[in-house]
Amino acid sequence: MVTIGNIVLPDAPLLLAPMEDVSDPPFRAVCKAFGADLTYSEFISSQSLVKGAIHARRKLDIFETERPVGIQLYGGDEESLAMAAAIVGVTDPSLLDINFGCPIKGVVGRGAGAGVLRDPDRMVRLTRATVRATSLPVTVKTRLGWDERSKNIVEVAERLQDAGIEALTIHGRTRCQLYKGEADWALIGAVKNNPRMRIPIFGNGDIDSAEKAVEYADRYGVDGIMVGRAAIGYPWIFREIKHLRQKGTPAPPPTVEERVEVCRMHLAGALRWNGAAQGLNEMRGRYAHYLKGLPAIQQYTRRLVRLPDADAVGALLDEIEAEYRGYVTSPEPIRLVNYHTNCAL
Repeated sequence: MVTIGNIVLPDAPLLLAPMEDVSDPPFRAVCKAFGADLTYSEFISSQSLVKGAIHARRKLDIFETERPVGIQLYGGDEESLAMAAAIVGVTDPSLLDINFGCPIKGVVGRGAGAGVLRDPDRMVRLTRATVRATSLPVTVKTRLGWDERSKNIVEVAERLQDAGIEALTIHGRTRCQLYKGEADWALIGAVKNNPRMRIPIFGNGDIDSAEKAVEYADRYGVDGIMVGRAAIGYPWIFREIKHLRQKGTPAPPPTVEERVEVCRMHLAGALRWNGAAQGLNEMRGRYAHYLKGLPAIQQYTRRLVRLPDADAVGALLDEIEAEYRGYVTSPEPIRLVNYHTNCAL
């Protein structure tokens, strides 16, 4: 078992990364259904939350069926981060996560996210302020350092633990790398194998297959794996990782029926959370991902995005299922797309 405060997770848990414009409640529920053990919200600006911005408050929504789930905050000011932590506590998530890893300019420029990596002392102050402000378990997600010359994650991890966090997720790149090059898991392993560390250490970065997830977990000894971009349109990756870990053999690829069913599941969640019009709009970019690999599927996905209501979408999904019934999709390498407008860590 892996414990984070009072949260008990299975051995080698799989975590769904917090991704802006991706990790909303309907998507988290889909990933949970296929094996994600812990999910996180999209990141939330502490200042926006304190000011009562509707878009920020809405990201606090949690479906009971998706627990355990964490709410992730970012901010560069101790007072607003502490106040936001208190607000989050009222909504009763399973834990609160601080984002010290988002590399995008708009966040870094405000001294938040990966912008804090240049000042470990401030990172510690922000963490302590958050821990003091809430009774929730506090965790952190961060990177190796600001650049190649400041990969100080081993020292920083010790200091964050001393500041009161109860788990740490490390993305194996610096801020200056953004999403370029390969993630360096050796330093993640160094943190895990540091005898001073007593909290769970989760690894993140470039996990695009079950084989890589199992290999990296074993090689570097981390307590669990966080999956980000590879889960977009392919929630089966969680099932495949667990199958390989438990059975020692690759899992069969998702069937046509499963692909269509995920479209239905996600659509139902989007409609419930967003309402009819916004829910349909939210799904327009999802169908092509879920149905990828089916021959000539574009003729259907182009129609799906233009349909006026959920009943019409359901009817066309029935047609797709009937048309491709029995077709065996072959596993394809997952392409990790760089979503530059969000923190798809």
